[in-house]
Amino acid sequence: MSDLPTPNTQDPTPGFPGVSFGRSTEGFPVARIGDCAFAMLPGHAGRYYLATGWKIGRPLSEWQRADFYGHSGELADEAAFTAHVLEQAEHQREKEALERRDIPAHAQTPWGSSQHITVYDEGIEFHSTSSHGGFKLSPERNIKVHRSLRAADGFYEEDCAWAIVAITFAHLFTGFESRCAASTLKDWEPDAWEAMTLTSLAPGQSHVKDRGAFEQAHANDWVVISALRSNHHPGMTEVIATRGGRRDHHAEERRFLVPAQEYEVGRFGFIIDAARHAKYDGPSSFASWSGRNAA
Repeated sequence: MSDLPTPNTQDPTPGFPGVSFGRSTEGFPVARIGDCAFAMLPGHAGRYYLATGWKIGRPLSEWQRADFYGHSGELADEAAFTAHVLEQAEHQREKEALERRDIPAHAQTPWGSSQHITVYDEGIEFHSTSSHGGFKLSPERNIKVHRSLRAADGFYEEDCAWAIVAITFAHLFTGFESRCAASTLKDWEPDAWEAMTLTSLAPGQSHVKDRGAFEQAHANDWVVISALRSNHHPGMTEVIATRGGRRDHHAEERRFLVPAQEYEVGRFGFIIDAARHAKYDGPSSFASWSGRNAA
């Protein structure tokens, strides 16, 4: 880990809990924002990840790994951990200033009956159900949504579509929420984002666009769709591949053997190198391949 100094940042907002940084009893970086607890924990292959906890009553120096249960993604280093905590402090401060309010709920939604409703503003409500949730916009609010993203019924689910509401009514969301919303739309609705902003997304800025580019570039290559360690060839990974990684009953499938230490799935799949990965027709470790004729 880095030797960055441990900051002792106090939040200046009256009545809002400050930010505290420290080291756990096991020596890893930790932080507290009110009841929220954060830690930078070691993962696999020298990597780190952000762990979260809730209402740990002891001093930071007594916190332990067992106090944390949430996994919120990888961290590059301690500087990234510090930046994330401070971003969350800013997010919580801004959210309190927005004065969202909860009200009793009895409304029906596409995800079931609401358990409670958070009102962001007149005609903008977030509905929580036992299984899912999302925003409900009134007709007057819904007409403000860009036509390429507008849902006819005014409902926007919480996984991705919430970002449409956040971008449309940015003044009702924190800076952190707005950044997450922009990233979500770039990833999953790139055409709409480009139409709204009159910009073009570069490679690496959109998951959907990048996948499309990958599929176009490798349409005729053998791309792995399934893999497992070979029981017949120690140190090798047996894979099944199709042209362009197609997954349908009509796609031709071929098997290959790839050195296990070499097999690492990329962002959109592992591409067979015909010069090094020989086609394999021998005994298979795939149960689904048993009984098939050799290709």
